[in-house]
Amino acid sequence: MVRAGCTQGENKTYFPFFSDFRGGNMTALLVGELSALGSVFLLALVGNIWGICLLVWRQQRLSAANYLVLNLFCADLLFITAIPFIGIVRWTETWVLGDVICHMLFYVMTLSGTVVIVSLSAVSLERVISIARLHHTAFRRRKLLAAALLIWGFAAIVTLPLCCFFTVVQLPSVTGEEIHICTLDWPSHAGEIIWDVTYAVAVFLIPGLIIVISYSKILQITKASRRSLNAGLAYSENHQIRVSQQDYKLFRALIVLMISFFIMWSPIIIIIFLILVQSNKQDINILPSVFFWIVLFTLANSVVNPVLYNVAHFRRKCQKIFLCCTGNPVRTGAGSETSARSKREQPKLSVITR
Repeated sequence: MVRAGCTQGENKTYFPFFSDFRGGNMTALLVGELSALGSVFLLALVGNIWGICLLVWRQQRLSAANYLVLNLFCADLLFITAIPFIGIVRWTETWVLGDVICHMLFYVMTLSGTVVIVSLSAVSLERVISIARLHHTAFRRRKLLAAALLIWGFAAIVTLPLCCFFTVVQLPSVTGEEIHICTLDWPSHAGEIIWDVTYAVAVFLIPGLIIVISYSKILQITKASRRSLNAGLAYSENHQIRVSQQDYKLFRALIVLMISFFIMWSPIIIIIFLILVQSNKQDINILPSVFFWIVLFTLANSVVNPVLYNVAHFRRKCQKIFLCCTGNPVRTGAGSETSARSKREQPKLSVITR
């Protein structure tokens, strides 16, 4: 059998990705991998559907940011469609899913991740525009639909090389039998380097900088608003920026999503570059099992996204659902009256001058 890591054929080194020719009795490890995959799949499926339902039920007319968050949840649902195919490859070790699935598997995964981070950066820009009142006109649904389609179109184009160059390669094993792996076979090494660097900069670094700059601006506005409010300063209506509690809650939820995304997607970006380096330096040996667990960690971001967003943005609603599920009565009456009174008395979070 071919050893785990890189396989040699026709003077070229291929990384087998999810194919892992381990040999021996590895049933326990395989069951653990499949159990982890199944758990992530079910949790992500339930969590993202839950997130979509909360957004739709909570607000009959969705804001621009929430439309983009829906786009994020849909990308997560597409992302986890790869999990059943990954499980099959881990079970069979060799690639048995054919050429079409080989072309589409990594393409769909990368496309989904691209949509997620570009959607997060689009949300951050929308929040700055909304909070800073740079545009007084409301975002129309047609503009939101066009923005969502533009995000998906950009992601589809920028990740297209993966669809073209992932292919099934047939190689001889040490036992003499033929094996198949789904691997990335670039026509030139220079082209692979150019795409890796371009993708990392255009899809990871630049949107990340946009997110950080946008949220830094929002945080600056929010802090200035609170200082002005605490100082009791009065400003005319025409020269102030208001940061409502709703804006602040959404800002807090989205910045948590941003942090979790970069934590959970950084390892896969790093290992992609290590695989590129490994094709030239044989002393670097990345095991397919290591690649699998890093991908699983990235897939778990599809579970974390709806949970973090829903808990941070719809915390009171989640508490009500939890109390109903556990059988504890939800307080009404005096509690509702107190809540209503606090809402009436709570001042708007404002203001800073332009």
